Amino acid sequence: MSGVSCVSLPVWKGINEIMLDYSEPVAKLIDEFKRLPGVGQKSAQRLAFHILRRPMPEVEQFANALREVKEKIVFCSVCNNLTDVDPCLYCSNPKRDRSIICIVEEPYNLVAVEKTRSFRGLYHIIHGSLSPLRGIGPDELMLANLIPRLRPENNEGIEIAEIIVATNPTTEGEATANYIARLLKPLGVRVTRIAMGMPVGADLEFVDEVTMDKALSNRHEM
Repeated sequence: MSGVSCVSLPVWKGINEIMLDYSEPVAKLIDEFKRLPGVGQKSAQRLAFHILRRPMPEVEQFANALREVKEKIVFCSVCNNLTDVDPCLYCSNPKRDRSIICIVEEPYNLVAVEKTRSFRGLYHIIHGSLSPLRGIGPDELMLANLIPRLRPENNEGIEIAEIIVATNPTTEGEATANYIARLLKPLGVRVTRIAMGMPVGADLEFVDEVTMDKALSNRHEM
């Protein structure tokens, strides 16, 4: 694309009419898009040709955004959230209730809980769920820094009153919740599970605010 603002491409009648013998740069771009979750061959082709059609400034802006997120985003040393400041805005907010911690699988699950505007505690993101078929065991989850958080001396002198386990209501999420409960119960901390106010097999990312609020309100002890 050197020297031009964008590449002029013909209008295709269908994705199957595109020749499979791409030039090496296009083939490499398609292969990179195929690495993204949920992106197959046809979707990768569409994305690649969309990039080729865009003006150079837009492509550079896209590339810079990718580079910047890799350079500036880190894990919060307290809760494992993705952040550009450490500790993150939730952990450093003095108005949050430090006596309660909500455990979620991914950072975007945190957003789902926050949308309810009813939870004012802290979070702990474990970045995944137990899945023997995918080779994900307890050591692959970010749980190592959870136990130290339960000590008052590591929590501004405040004792943890409750741990809410808000993993997804899937088979893997349930297995993860049960493992966390077994891990924490001997420590004497109250462990609760969000109520299933949502369809089994659903993902928290797609749950609306009202359903998520009901699930939090009707949580039960494990």
